[in-house]
Order: sequence, then structure tokens, then C-alpha cells
Amino acid sequence: MPRGRRGGRVSALEGGPEEEAPPGAAAVPSVSWASQLQPEAAAEQILLRGIFNIGRDSCDVVLSERALRWRPIQPERPAGDFKYDLLCKEEFIELKDIFSVKLKRRYSAKQQRSGTLLGITLFICLKTEQNKLKDSTLDLINLSEDHCDVWFRQFKKILAGFSNRPKSLKILLNPQSHKKEATQVYYEKVEPLLKIAGIKTDVTITQYEGHALSLLKECELQGFDGVVCVGGDGSASEVAHALLLRAQKNTGVETDSILTPARAQLPLGVIPAGSTNVLAHSLHGIPHVVTATLHIIMGHVQPVDVCTFSTSGKLLRFGFSAMFGFGGRTLALAEKHRWMSPNQRRDFAVIKALAKLKPEDCEISFLPFNSSRDLQERRAQEAPKSDPNEQWQMIQGQFLNISIMAIPCLCSVAPRGLAPNTRLNNGSMALIIARNTSRREFIKHLKRYASVKNQFNFPFIETYTVEEVKVHPRNNTSGHNPEEQDRPHETASESSFPWNVDGDLMEVASEVHVRLHPRLINLYGGSMEESNDSKVTCNCL
Repeated sequence: MPRGRRGGRVSALEGGPEEEAPPGAAAVPSVSWASQLQPEAAAEQILLRGIFNIGRDSCDVVLSERALRWRPIQPERPAGDFKYDLLCKEEFIELKDIFSVKLKRRYSAKQQRSGTLLGITLFICLKTEQNKLKDSTLDLINLSEDHCDVWFRQFKKILAGFSNRPKSLKILLNPQSHKKEATQVYYEKVEPLLKIAGIKTDVTITQYEGHALSLLKECELQGFDGVVCVGGDGSASEVAHALLLRAQKNTGVETDSILTPARAQLPLGVIPAGSTNVLAHSLHGIPHVVTATLHIIMGHVQPVDVCTFSTSGKLLRFGFSAMFGFGGRTLALAEKHRWMSPNQRRDFAVIKALAKLKPEDCEISFLPFNSSRDLQERRAQEAPKSDPNEQWQMIQGQFLNISIMAIPCLCSVAPRGLAPNTRLNNGSMALIIARNTSRREFIKHLKRYASVKNQFNFPFIETYTVEEVKVHPRNNTSGHNPEEQDRPHETASESSFPWNVDGDLMEVASEVHVRLHPRLINLYGGSMEESNDSKVTCNCL
């Protein structure tokens, strides 16, 4: 972390609109200091050099191709003076971590239009512990208008070179998420950062379930660089599903019996404002609003695998994970008690589902993952019917729960993930099967998710790495039990079975075919080291 006083956001924003600096000659770099830089720094082309106050120190500042470096100006001391060398230690920030620059001004009551110039404020994205990102500022204080104009223009030119960073975003906000906090989260934590970064936004507050889906089918997205969802897992999954459906429509792909879907044409950002935030947690490693926002601002993009869920050759939806059996029944119960708070509703549903725990008689067919050949290549060569050379496996019996997951599914109750051996884009799904066992043993298995112990180390748990799965319930009379519902006229028929797909309830009466599609959508997220910023830094000047 760079040393020196950090200016607040407000002090920089009070400087008024950004000024276009007049043309000016760049400062001549110092050969003497360049020779003292670290080898990798000395090899870079120096763009500007000048003197600024940083904190309490007057510093010699050098802007190079990749970094901004500075060291305090000190009187000459004898060589080998350890204390002097420590005081003069060079500090730096990488240019790829800067996301905005503004002129810093002080205004008085008499100054309505232009205040007194104080210098330049840099807005920086910093990585801290546990994958968390935070925003910080660095003030470069110099009262010379001409001097600051030259530096300001150069910083703006550098930032304009990061072409992967979004300049305009479509925002979809679900005001009903979790404790109805999404609106507050967006306007208090997300929007201020987007404004600092100079990103234009168009905000739509969804009015009902399915609103985002219907909106994204028809609305004009040509002027946007990405879509951002502020809400929980259900909202994020709905938006991802809508973007993928739109991609199929735009490319003329028939959605039914789909083998090779078209990729989503815009990246999706997920701001966690739900009760579990599985997708955001899996994507960022932490369900943190500022971290998610900064990943969007910095243009950090991760390709993510997506599943298609279909029945009888008809596409039901796109999604990232699903649970059938206990997981589906728990969600179905929770949906009938939405008048409760999210935590109360979840706890009530889990307890009631455990009290009426019963297995489903199923036939499960799956195609094991074959890492020797690219899945997308194999899928492109497939006929409508399965290749007879590919060996499907089948198991049948009584199952308490079946989980099919293309992402790790991290959350507060499962910090290691519901599928800890799965990655966001490894081209495979985790199939986790819980066979029939006693309630006591099944509860032990559930409790393991919250600990560091292996939750799969039970004789009734089986795990597989797969490309496709077919789940065929054989006992139609064990579907939804009308006795469990408060309002029977609102429920599906007895022959339907509840599925939990990304936190959304999906009721299906027959076999469900789940197929993985690698890297089908780009999501804003991932570590800063994995971003493409470092690849464009050299070319952006």
C-alpha cells in the first residue's frame, strides 16, 4: 500500500467537472533518477516526471509505461546511511489499478465556477485479504495549473487505453431481494463508485418475477458494454437466462434440442444483495458489494460454464446449479412462506423438510467427463441423438438428494462450497448423490458443509464428474404432497417434482436432461491478476 495521506472522495469530487487540459510539453525525465530505479522500472519508458506533495513529503514523481513511482526529496546524506535510505524508499502503484482521475479543487462561497486548484486525485483499486477489493485515493498536490493539466491529460489518456473497462451499463435492480435492501445497496455503495469511474448507467427497478426476462428479450442493448444485476441468486440467474435466450434469438439458434448454444453477447455483473449470494460468492470468493462493483469497473471478466435444463426435447432454462429431492422440496416449502424473513423462511423449510424426509425413486443416467477432448468440439460433432461410442452410465434406487453443479456454489453455510471440486470454467459438472439413509446420518452430512471436514466421506454419498445428466423420477405419485401446501389451488399437480435451480423453483413432471456448455457467458469477477488489464497497459499510451 503506498505511503502518504489519502484524500477523501468528496474532496476530489468537489473539484467540479473534469477540465480538458490545454496542450503542453511533457516534463523531461531525469536520467540520474532513472539509473537508480529497480531494473524492471528503469527499462520502462518514462512519460512524465515532476514534483508533487504526497502526504507530508515533497516527492519526486515519475510516470512510466506501467507504474507511477515516487520517493521523498531529502537533502544529501553520506552514502550507506541506513536511516536515510529507509526514508528515501521508492513507492509505486501500477497504472492498471487506477480507475479514475480528477482535478482536486477547493471552493469558497465566492467561487461558484472554478475553485482553487490543489492538485490531482487518483482513484485506485486495491486488493486486500480474502479476495476483497477496496477503493482508495492518492492525492498529488501541486498548485500549478499548467503542471497539473499535463499530468491530468496523460492519466486520462492512459485510462482511455483500457478498452475492456465498461463505459455504459444496463442496471437491473430487484427491490424485493433479501430484506428489500437492494435499492439501498445500489444507491449507497454501487452508484457512487460507478459515478467516480465515469460509467453511464440506465437503471430499471423490476416490478415482478420474470420482469427482467421479458425486458431483456426486447430492450435495446447496443449502447451498453454490460448488464448488471443487483439482487440475489434468483435474480442473477434470471438475467443470465435472459441474456442467453437473447443470444440464441440474435444468432438464429433453435432453443429446443439445443446442442451448441450461442454465447451471451454482453458480460454480466452480479452485485450480491440476496440471502445466500451463491453466484457472487463463487465468482469473487466473497459476497462483498464493493468488491463486486470494483471488478465491474476494472473490467475483470471470467468465462463461466452454464447448464441447459430440458425435458422432452424442450428447453426449460439456462442455469448454473440444481438440486432435486431434499434441496428442491426445501425450496418449495420456503416459497410457500415468503411472508417470513429470509432466514426464518430458510430455517423453517429445512426443519420441515427434514421432519418429512423421504427418498425419491429415480433412474439417473450420466455421461462421465472426458478430459482428453474438448467438450465444445465433441458437442459440435454430435448428432441429435447421443453418440453410441460415448459410454453413458446408469444408477437407480432411492435418493434423498441429487445435486448437479457447474460452479463451486460457495455460500455462508458452505464456505468451501456445495461442490468444492468444481471450478467456474473447467468444462465439467459435479454430480453429487445422497442415497437413502437415516435422518440422523443425513443431518450429519449436511452439517459437514459448514466445517472443514469432507462432507462426502459417508457411505451413502457418491460423487461423479460429468458432462451430461438425465434424472428420471419413477414414482409419479411421490411428487408434490398437497398436504404440505398452505394453498393447494396454487400448487402444481401431484405428478410434478420440485427442482431448485439457482434458488428458483422449477416444477417438472418428467425426466430432466442437464447438459453442460463450457464458457457460455462472461461474468464480471475474478482475481485482479487474472484480468486482461496488464495485457493492454503497454499499448494504451
